[in-house]
Amino acid sequence: MADPVTFEVTEPIAAIAAKARGRGLCPECTGRLVGRWGHGLTNPERAARLPRADPVAPGPRAVPCPVCGDAFDRLDVWAERAVRAAEGVEWHRFTCGSRWDPERLAAEEALWVEVGTAWGESARTAFNRELGKTIERRTGAAGGPERPDVVFLADLPVGRMEATPMPLFLAGRYRKFDRTLPQTRWPCRRCHGRGCDRCGGSGRTYPTSVEELVAAPFVAASGAEGTRFHGMGREDIDARMLGRGRPFVLELLRPRRRTLDLAALVGELGREATGRVEVDGLRAAEADDVVRVKEAAPEKTYRVDVSGAAPVGKVKEAVELAANRTIAQRTPRRVAHRRSDRVRLRRIVAARVIGDADGRFTIEVRTEAGTYVKEWVEGDDGRTEPSLASLVGCPLRVEALDVLEVHDEGT
Repeated sequence: MADPVTFEVTEPIAAIAAKARGRGLCPECTGRLVGRWGHGLTNPERAARLPRADPVAPGPRAVPCPVCGDAFDRLDVWAERAVRAAEGVEWHRFTCGSRWDPERLAAEEALWVEVGTAWGESARTAFNRELGKTIERRTGAAGGPERPDVVFLADLPVGRMEATPMPLFLAGRYRKFDRTLPQTRWPCRRCHGRGCDRCGGSGRTYPTSVEELVAAPFVAASGAEGTRFHGMGREDIDARMLGRGRPFVLELLRPRRRTLDLAALVGELGREATGRVEVDGLRAAEADDVVRVKEAAPEKTYRVDVSGAAPVGKVKEAVELAANRTIAQRTPRRVAHRRSDRVRLRRIVAARVIGDADGRFTIEVRTEAGTYVKEWVEGDDGRTEPSLASLVGCPLRVEALDVLEVHDEGT
């Protein structure tokens, strides 16, 4: 049941109406002078209840309203422009805004001061609301700020409507089996993506990435103009991501189609990227999922193949000493060009030797987020203390590294 109408013409409201007389305001702008007084009425209905000596005659106005320029009389025109601007784009929910001449907005605020109102509603706020209602009637789509598929912006001074498709988010987990794949696009360091002799004109350091392999079928199906890939951390290029996979969110930018057959597209991805990347548990997601993925700091379990001239017994003893121990890691040399140089404290949660042979052994280690596992094993010339190499007492080398689990659910 709708709320009852409340609009009492008190002495202050009547005084505002008296000061507004003779200014040539349209009913919308007259009502907006007290747009936040009472409820249950449109602004023209408010205007009709105000005492006026110069009622507005029906039909076209001879002189445009000095505040809004009669913008509210052209809502149907703007709604039609919105429909045309979004042609070829799938949308079911929308929100809309407007760009106004700053001088009109300043004149409106000056008018509020002159008539002494404390209950004025801005022209931009009212126009956005009424335009949204008009588009809803015109299209049957749902207007509102929550999770819009498209955002309309009416540029009143120019007379142009802009339609911006909002990103489409998909969340899942990926496994990576190829030790030559970076997680995301890797521009050439020399030309920064422009193309040069070093990269053969491609602008890339690596031919492709997990992001591009995963995104390809979804970009084609949605007509998106680009992507952003948000992983819950990242593995080294030469490390595999196994187990349940790493959580990620794929952001499709400016998609033209939003209704996708996810199961069929995951199948297509599996065929195109077989032996390199797999995706599980793909689902529709929201922008909030990006924040969740980026802010998460889960522990991880690794399998590390190590070589070194150390007795297996000594290695096992060192691994036992390392377990449940805090280490200090100065930013590794290999990432110092892109990370601040500082010392980070990290914990080796658990560690054990799971295989050994002459001069080689395999360790399973669980660590806090942000631990540089290769440097923990090798020492990085003393930048990680204590390292496994320092505990063993001889140089060690990581031959292969796999991420076995991302413990994002407390497992």
